[in-house]
Amino acid sequence: MGERIVKLPDVGEGVAEAELVEWSVSVGDMVREDAVLASVMTDKATVEIPSPADGKVVWVAGEIGEKLAVGSPLVRIEVAGEGDGPEPEPEPEPEEEGSESEALEKPRPSRRPSGPPQDEVSPLERQSTSRPRAEEAAPAAVSKREAGPVRRVGGRPLASPAVRQRARDAGIDLRRVQGSGPAGRIVHADLDAFLEAGPQAAAAPGLGADNSVREVKIVGLRRRIAERMALAKSRIPHITYVEEVDVTALEELRERLNASRGERGPKLTVLPFLMRAMVRAIGEQPMVNAHFDDEAGIVHQYGGVHVGVATQTPRGLVVPVVRHAEARDLWGCAAEIARLAEAARAGTASGEELAGSTITITSLGALGGLVTTPIINRPEVAIVGVNKIQVRPMWDGNAFQPRKMMNLSSGFDHRVVDGWDAAAFVQRVKALLETPAMIFV
Repeated sequence: MGERIVKLPDVGEGVAEAELVEWSVSVGDMVREDAVLASVMTDKATVEIPSPADGKVVWVAGEIGEKLAVGSPLVRIEVAGEGDGPEPEPEPEPEEEGSESEALEKPRPSRRPSGPPQDEVSPLERQSTSRPRAEEAAPAAVSKREAGPVRRVGGRPLASPAVRQRARDAGIDLRRVQGSGPAGRIVHADLDAFLEAGPQAAAAPGLGADNSVREVKIVGLRRRIAERMALAKSRIPHITYVEEVDVTALEELRERLNASRGERGPKLTVLPFLMRAMVRAIGEQPMVNAHFDDEAGIVHQYGGVHVGVATQTPRGLVVPVVRHAEARDLWGCAAEIARLAEAARAGTASGEELAGSTITITSLGALGGLVTTPIINRPEVAIVGVNKIQVRPMWDGNAFQPRKMMNLSSGFDHRVVDGWDAAAFVQRVKALLETPAMIFV
């Protein structure tokens, strides 16, 4: 038997390190060639690292959230054959004469062992992953692995999604199940033993105090979001401007246009209309379509309107970019929004598709609330927030009429955009949305 060392590859030009965001294997797992070992994240994208061969995982590099240098060992796999062989010992540095006492006092660097210590739990075995393990799918294999220490009292039970689903179906509280896997991980065999103990043990518990505290480490995309939001909020003096818009006519037009296209092409939402209205308004207020380099004291006003569309994904908030919205018609904007949103949610959007916006739209859809205070996507100077559409009674001069109303909650960098200019921009967008025929003129 030999050993293969999987090192962190060069995942992008100019990238010197990457953050470890997910383990797909743990020590003791059998893996196939090309199976995903781990996922790492750079400034631009998340990259999956595949296995170069079939074998058994005997060592993993570190915990979720750690940053690893390109070329550093990531995983060690026991394989048939000779493998890569052991890493060469570092050559000792020559010692100068007369420095014997200093050499005795200075500890020698120890070599990293080829596997985790026998009496410790590897960092990976403390993580609950999203992939079911082989031993959980085959209970007979459980007895072949040593059981790790029981999880701490009040801690979140470790189990695969398949085990959790089975426990939910059976009405079992996993906190009451003793796990036999590494670090107290609960496997299918543990559920079988719990059910065999009788209906009283398997019944869901009654009301009781829950004193558990779950620690969630902020890593990967969530950490980058946190850093960017904190930087934007601390560096940008925001001004928020809220205006209500009567979108009754726009909604009627949108429904007619969607009906005319049938099943062909994407369905129109409010966003393509808003995007086209923003393009028109930016022609009159170009200072909102800009980046502010506050360190150099320079504002870069762009001719092209590259609209970022904030999109919620299972991994967090990302902002894919509809480039050159000024060159796209209504249907072109709708098609590009749909394509980018699907790529972002699937995790296949490229780095180029997630960068380069000059102004951003953010929308919570039906959860949009009445008013929001969106944070500017630095270094941009403006963001337009879309709130939910509601039917409200509006006075037309003679009587109250039911109208479909929607608020726009917009944020501006007050260092670059004055309050008057911000209001003029939003009022122009409002006028275009309330009379949507003007968008096409």
